[in-house]
Formats: sequence, C-alpha cells, structure tokens
Amino acid sequence: MENSTHTQLLLQGLWDCMGARQSLLTSPLFPVCFSLTVYLGCCLPYICLDLLSLKVPVIRRFKIQPQSKLTWAMVWSCTSNVLFNHFCFIFPLSALHLYWRDVVPPALAPEVYAVVRDIFACLLLFDTQYFVWHLLHHKVPWLYKTFHKEHHHFTATFSMSTDNASVWETLSLSFFSVVTPALLGCHPLTEMLFFILHIFLSVEAHSGYDFPWSPHRVVPFGLYGGAPHHDLHHLKFRVNYAPYFTHWDKLFGTLHGEETETEPKRKRKTL
Repeated sequence: MENSTHTQLLLQGLWDCMGARQSLLTSPLFPVCFSLTVYLGCCLPYICLDLLSLKVPVIRRFKIQPQSKLTWAMVWSCTSNVLFNHFCFIFPLSALHLYWRDVVPPALAPEVYAVVRDIFACLLLFDTQYFVWHLLHHKVPWLYKTFHKEHHHFTATFSMSTDNASVWETLSLSFFSVVTPALLGCHPLTEMLFFILHIFLSVEAHSGYDFPWSPHRVVPFGLYGGAPHHDLHHLKFRVNYAPYFTHWDKLFGTLHGEETETEPKRKRKTL
C-alpha cells in the first residue's frame, strides 16, 4: 500500500510539473520533438552496440543475424527518411490536431492501476489494428509494392530501420498510436507513457538482438514475440505480422519461430 502511495505521488508530481509547462505541451512542435527524442533515444544504445559488436565478440553473439553489419550509410538513410516524414507530414497534421482538439487537462494524475490497465489495453488494441493493416499490406500485392515495400528494404533488422517507412505507413501507424488511447478514454499522462512504451517496444522488435532480458523472454508462455519474432518476418515476409503479441498470428496460422527454420543460423540471409 505504501509503495502504491509513493507511486501515485510520483505520478501526481510528474503531472503537476507537466501542467506548469502547458505552453510547451500545446506547441505544434511538441509531438514531433517528443516522438523523435524518444525514438532516437531508444535507437542510440542499439546503434552503439552495433558498432561495438564489430570488435567485441561477446556482443555479437547476441545478434540474431550475426553476419549483418551496420554502416553509417544505412543509419543516415533511415534517419533522413524519419526526419523527412516527421517534419513534412507529422508536424502539419499535429498542428491541425492541436487546433481542433480543445481539451481541458484534468487536475489529478491517473491512478496507478488505471495507468497499467489502460496501457495494456492500448497495446492489445494497437496490436489488433496493426495486425490487420500489416496482413493486408502483405496479402494485397499493390499495397505491398506501393506502401509497405520500403520498410522491407533491409532483411536484417536494426534499430533505425524501425521507422524506415513510406509516408503512408508512417501516417497510418501514427494514426493508430494516437487514436488508440483516445478511443479508450485514457488520461493524457497515460497517453504519453503509452507512446514511450510503444516506441521502445517497436525499436526493440527491430533491434536485431536477443538478450536474456529481452521482453519476449520476460513475458511467459510465448505470448510476446519481440525481436526474434519480427526479425523472422523481415526474412520470410509472410509470417509473424503482429507487432507485439503472438495470439493473432497463432489464430491465423502465420506464427513461425526460430525452430521452424530449416537452415542453420549461420547461413541465414544477411544484408
């Protein structure tokens, strides 16, 4: 009970601190800067690991595709694409969204239980939305070639490839991530915490690393896919469509794991 009280006070203090900076939070640049800061902050540790793995074998042993190598050209290609999509498309749409959305922020922070419950519900709903979108963009050749193929430019995933996508894909997934907490009536603070977790899990799924502490190893019963799940999707293209969990792929018969691979890991397709 005491720990719950301390956590609630921490949430309230965080919310009060944010409330004192409403002019910043309501700026049309804030969503773009917030998204990019969290995204690049999540990618940076993995980029450092990729560069260190070239000389440190103990790091390379955790890479899912150990023969793959990250180059600065790859990093810059993905970074320029992300910046272009965010400032040319996400920014003007964020400005319109803030102009139309006249919401008076609540005075109280959400309850700890409500935060956990709502974030989990957001993950489940986004997982469903993206699974349907993703499945369609692989099953319909025109959708794949026109909109989704760019994301599959790299067959070995790495952190910066997370948002390496077409404008349509960037806008679609941004729409899902924004509308999901809105549909569930989440507290604004819960929305921000969901965005942070969503971005981290997306980057982790594209990281190309399988550590003993990776999320898919922490969540029991194989309910969460993680980096190996999505890396295999980039290799085989028509498997593992869900971004987080594995239940939709199980139901649709599209779930494949490492044990289904017929080739040894050392012979897997690389960049």
